[in-house]
Amino acid sequence: MTEDIATVPELKLKPSEIDDLLTELREYHAIYSPLFRRREQREWGEKYLQGLLSDIPRKSIEPIGLALEGANPNAVRALQQFISEGAWEDEVILNRHWQEVDRDLGEEEGVLTLDGSDFLKQGKESAGVKRQYCGEVGKRANCQAGVFLGYASRKGYTLLDRRLYLPEEWVEEEAYAERREKCGVPEKIVFQTKPQLGWEMINSVRKAKALRVRWLVCDEGFGRDTGLLDNIAESGLWYFAEVPHDTRVWMTRPVTAVPVWSGRGPKPTRERLVGGEPKAQQVAVLAASLPANHWSRHTIKQGSKGPMVADFVAIRMVAVREGLPGPDVWVVLRRNVWTGELKTYLSNAPADTPLTALVRMSGMRWSIETSFKECKQYLGMGDYEVRSWRGWHQCAAGSGVRDEGMAPRIRLAGADCKPP
Repeated sequence: MTEDIATVPELKLKPSEIDDLLTELREYHAIYSPLFRRREQREWGEKYLQGLLSDIPRKSIEPIGLALEGANPNAVRALQQFISEGAWEDEVILNRHWQEVDRDLGEEEGVLTLDGSDFLKQGKESAGVKRQYCGEVGKRANCQAGVFLGYASRKGYTLLDRRLYLPEEWVEEEAYAERREKCGVPEKIVFQTKPQLGWEMINSVRKAKALRVRWLVCDEGFGRDTGLLDNIAESGLWYFAEVPHDTRVWMTRPVTAVPVWSGRGPKPTRERLVGGEPKAQQVAVLAASLPANHWSRHTIKQGSKGPMVADFVAIRMVAVREGLPGPDVWVVLRRNVWTGELKTYLSNAPADTPLTALVRMSGMRWSIETSFKECKQYLGMGDYEVRSWRGWHQCAAGSGVRDEGMAPRIRLAGADCKPP
């Protein structure tokens, strides 16, 4: 058994860390306050943040307004307008958030975490709502689907950005035109898959150059998209992507060539496998064929999920791109010692990357999953009642985009994180 491999520290607040929370809340808001153009936006921004940190059971707009302002319908309407229609400069605020994340959590080996989170909804009027697979309940349901980008390091974790997924019919079908208008969906919006939305966020973070990043980890919903993986690699990041068990790879790079022209029809220009070259094999077949002495056992510390003991193999292989050999990659296999569950990953990390680094990456995704759980349980991430496209993004920003490494400043996580 090798030594335990740590991933991201679990964040647990102590009473001494929240004794002066209201003062810290004001200091935190002061970082972003100048980025709002209007005084009213600055004031309601502080109140909304205070409401998200309160101990009220439901943190949608009306309960927050009533808790902070009493039975004042004008205050509730003002807060609703701030969230649903407030036209602040989103990119400017996010860029400042990324700078703060780098200051508190940033390190050269920083990790971007890409994942989806879904939100059950009633009715058909909310932007992007549809009966579709909902991860929250593990089956098809009426919901909105979000794509989120997080950050993790040896100092902690947080969320960075978010995008609402709009199903194709919502974007392109005339039958949805009235709903798009009511929800304020931008007129020039085009359909984007979840991996495309993920890449849009990754690219924004990379272009901003505000945050130190080396890795990106994602589940197979994103890892199966080879276009996304190639974009990540071209951006200079090392991806560590879970992939389906039927993903195919070559043990060694096969020989390819442009076929000799037969003299009839179009002249061949695209390379093909040379006859007799081996076919690519599935990673699950590879895992089953490896002898026991190829595996090594490691214990991964996964924060709130606790330690996990698993056997690992990492092999340099050749990825498949449109039936032809693509980039050299690591194929990483992880088999749970107790359950036998197999996880398969691809990574474009350099050939000299130590196995311990790859093992650590296999345990990094718990941080964004924990962020979703904490935000929905404590910060109202699932309580919003706005229907608009803008409102969804601004509710998700208010309850989800927070810096959990801000100590002794405010850390927005944990059941005990309540204003006095």
